[in-house]
Amino acid sequence: MRVIFFSSQTYDRDSFLARPGVTDLELHFQPARLSLDTAPLAHRHEVICAFINDDLSAPVLEQLAAGGTRLIALRSAGYNHVDLDAAKHLGLCVVRVPAYSPHAVAEHAVALILALNRRLHRAYNRTREGDFSLHGLTGFDLVGKTVGVVGTGQIGATFARIMAGFGCQLLAYDPHPNPELLALGARYLSLPELLAQSRIISLHCPLTADTHHLVNRDTLAHLQPGAMLINTGRGGLVDTPALIDALKDGQLGYLGLDVYEEEAQVFFEDRSDLPLQDDVLARLLTFPNVIVTAHQAFLTHEALAAIAATTLDNISAWSAGTPQNQVGS
Repeated sequence: MRVIFFSSQTYDRDSFLARPGVTDLELHFQPARLSLDTAPLAHRHEVICAFINDDLSAPVLEQLAAGGTRLIALRSAGYNHVDLDAAKHLGLCVVRVPAYSPHAVAEHAVALILALNRRLHRAYNRTREGDFSLHGLTGFDLVGKTVGVVGTGQIGATFARIMAGFGCQLLAYDPHPNPELLALGARYLSLPELLAQSRIISLHCPLTADTHHLVNRDTLAHLQPGAMLINTGRGGLVDTPALIDALKDGQLGYLGLDVYEEEAQVFFEDRSDLPLQDDVLARLLTFPNVIVTAHQAFLTHEALAAIAATTLDNISAWSAGTPQNQVGS
């Protein structure tokens, strides 16, 4: 069976080729993003393996189906970039990786909190240049601070456990309260209440029609002045231009992003020798109290191994006529 991987990186190749059983599959790794222009590369491949920024809109799916593709194997948990109605109409099965390592993403969110709070990025740059002064590097103790967790599934719950370990007070927002957070002493509130009471807010919810731009100009107005916002979920959870105004007036004191709504045109490539064409992202990067990482929260050895294992299991199960982890069915 022929499988083509779009948006593949060296770490994808290494993690998938390290799995047992891949000798039964003919794997082709393609660094290009899947789009209408690159879809012909999938001709005569029964399976395409796509990542979060690949284009899986109706026109692309139509071209894939015409070329013989029958399975869309996502190596991600999110599937908001797939036109599921079109996939169903075309007879394409769509499967995903519902969970890999919640620890990877949760720990990255905590890393952003610590780096922003203690100004580690600024301290690193200073000492590299021989500046060992401490002005402007004052942080705050995490113990006793109120942390709002927006989205309390596996990743949100893992993040909450870590912050509880720091001695933080937990608030939560989710339509479906998680008993694990309640056991940690978390209180579930409405989103405006959570934003108003939290010193740190971390987003861990999926991107849906209901959560699109969950954080916007109106909701940002509820923040405590100087609050910290972390997003390791999905870029579309946040209205990014609204963040700039909140940073400028001090309503938002710290911002850590691992995802960005327009990241498909920027992330996962070395663009260091090119002018940055995204004016919003360029403006964000000028703030000293902002850290942007390029969607790397998932990038641990353990998470990559789990993604490869589940994806290959999904392909095998579909081939055997018993699809698992299917979406849009």
